[in-house]
Amino acid sequence: MKRLALLAAAAAALAGCGVKKETTTPAGTHPLTVMLDFFPNADHAGIYAAKAHGDYRRAGLDVKLQAPNDPAEPLRLLAAGKVDLAISYEPELLLARDKGLKLASVGAIVQRPLTSIISLKKISSPGQLQGKRVGTAGIPYQSAYLKTIAKAAGVTGVKEVNVGFNLVPAMLSKKVDATLGGFWNYEGIQLARRHRHPKIIRVDQAGVPTYDELIVVAREATLRTRTGALQVRRFMQATGAGYNAVRADPAAGVGPLMAAAPDLDRGLQLASVKATLPAFFPAGGKPFGWQDLNAWARYAKWMFDNRLLTQPPAVGRAVTNDYLPGQGIDG
Repeated sequence: MKRLALLAAAAAALAGCGVKKETTTPAGTHPLTVMLDFFPNADHAGIYAAKAHGDYRRAGLDVKLQAPNDPAEPLRLLAAGKVDLAISYEPELLLARDKGLKLASVGAIVQRPLTSIISLKKISSPGQLQGKRVGTAGIPYQSAYLKTIAKAAGVTGVKEVNVGFNLVPAMLSKKVDATLGGFWNYEGIQLARRHRHPKIIRVDQAGVPTYDELIVVAREATLRTRTGALQVRRFMQATGAGYNAVRADPAAGVGPLMAAAPDLDRGLQLASVKATLPAFFPAGGKPFGWQDLNAWARYAKWMFDNRLLTQPPAVGRAVTNDYLPGQGIDG
């Protein structure tokens, strides 16, 4: 517990010391390029709502959203200075920092894991994985999830099959009995809407430590400058306004999302937004984007224990709440 407390206290090191006074009046409009983690989808509804409703503009930001050509791009391009912020995942950030990239999470968009084991009418509990074929995208930490879940359930003979990103097709074709890597709020809903009756096991309910599925990442160098820190702070405040608008009216986020990506299935996006609403907001009256540093420390320790990281991560430098409403530093 002492180590966790020290990690939590260390977060303030990213930006100095003192209590943050809110800055509400932007001076001019600053361009800000934000790279998404994947193609536009329901997880990003509040971002598109904030852009469409003028929240970013009122915060003095001209936000440009980009989708990556490759899911591996966002953090690499962010570290190279090609974009200003990136949407990514907690495990990906910890892996990037383990490779020496000086990046930090400044807020959580999705406050809990979405990653799940999904099957069709078959596997409703981890104990039923005995001897089953489970498709993954070949991502190392997904393999570790599967091993952790199997160990916790006391099952053996689970065969992992790398199916790339063709998780749902591999299951529909019966190449595998289940998949690990799809999201309960997306692939799970998509299958249910197609009357496939999916069974879903959320990884954090099966032995994997909880983590923030989707986060906003900045360069440490950006956070050390007053201009950069203010822009990040204003982005998080405006993004929070966008997600609050989505909470009040889910269609408020789906409309702008469909305008940006008209090929999406509107019904699926709306159903996904509604299902995800509780995961967008922290408990206990914390501001939008809040990150639990103790939970980050537990998940980081799990990654290190499973040899996904080469060294114990400095969690206090990897994550900060200083740029959320009512928090942080007045540099």
